[in-house]
Amino acid sequence: MSPRLNLAALTAEELQLLLGEGAAQRLLPEVGQARLAGRSVPGRDILTELTFEPQPERGWGATPEASRQLARLRAGLEQLGGQDLGVYYLPGLPEVRHQRAYLLVPDVAVALRWSETPSSPSGPEPFVVAATLLRDRASGMAAVVSSTASVPFALTQSEEIDARLVLGATPEALLEAHRTQVQRNGRGVRLTQASDWQRVFQTVRQLNVQAWTRRGLLLEDQAG
Repeated sequence: MSPRLNLAALTAEELQLLLGEGAAQRLLPEVGQARLAGRSVPGRDILTELTFEPQPERGWGATPEASRQLARLRAGLEQLGGQDLGVYYLPGLPEVRHQRAYLLVPDVAVALRWSETPSSPSGPEPFVVAATLLRDRASGMAAVVSSTASVPFALTQSEEIDARLVLGATPEALLEAHRTQVQRNGRGVRLTQASDWQRVFQTVRQLNVQAWTRRGLLLEDQAG
């Protein structure tokens, strides 16, 4: 059974990012009472490991505008030398479950992410995530993650991940900023085969799960 998120252990800011401002405000009284009583407030299930389901190629994009955005981002990544590894569906993730995988020599795994079934017309637009694992942890960091998402791309990042948002950046600008951060932290682990892409994002997930566990954000064996 997957662990569940303990809403009572989240900060007010994290609750708002997770639920939206209105829902977070409505839940705050219950969360406040639970904190005072030392109780948990179970939330959604949390995947401790990601599942990558390969998808056949087709015309992607829930709307014509989303299709155009995906085409622009794909062109930008391919101009940078990105090796297209195809599309994966990641069940269990909230809303944004489709990812086109790229490797950029020598050490960057890239995910072009979007939703084929957005919950509303104002749902998240397609965005790019770049991730690099570090060869040593002299800086205290195990990975560098950069994204063009309009909101944080994880509930809260591990203290071992140097994570930053580069809002509205082109793929070229994102990769330039990402590589600058990698150089500041050390050297990236070289990626030489297609399976390395999954390994990078699986490792980032594991680092986050470990951090969430340390903070008491996860409830084991909790029923709904």
